[in-house]
Amino acid sequence: MDSKTAYSKRDRVQLLDVREDDEWAAGRIDGAVHIPLGELPARVGELDRDRPVVTVCRSGGRAGRAAELLGQAGVPAEVMDGGMTAWAEADLPMTSASGAPHVA
Repeated sequence: MDSKTAYSKRDRVQLLDVREDDEWAAGRIDGAVHIPLGELPARVGELDRDRPVVTVCRSGGRAGRAAELLGQAGVPAEVMDGGMTAWAEADLPMTSASGAPHVA
C-alpha cells in the first residue's frame, strides 16, 4: 500500500510502526501503534484483530519482516511501501516526541 492510500485509510486500519524507539521519537504517524520489530512476537496480542494492519518502518524492509511475522501469527498485514521515507516525501503529517508537528 502506498503512503497516500495508508493516510486515507488511517481511521480504518492499524498503522503498526516497527521502528526503534529513537526513530519513533524523531517523527511518527499520529495514531500509529508502536511495537519495535524485535518485540513484535511477544506483543502481537496488543493488536486489534478486528482491524487490518499496515506495517511501517523507515523504508520498508523491517515492515516486510513484520508483515511476515504477523501472518505466521494469523494476523494478516500489508506493508506501507517506502515506509516513513515515502510518507515524508508525500508531505503527509507527522508528529515528534513532543507532540509538535515534525518537519522532515
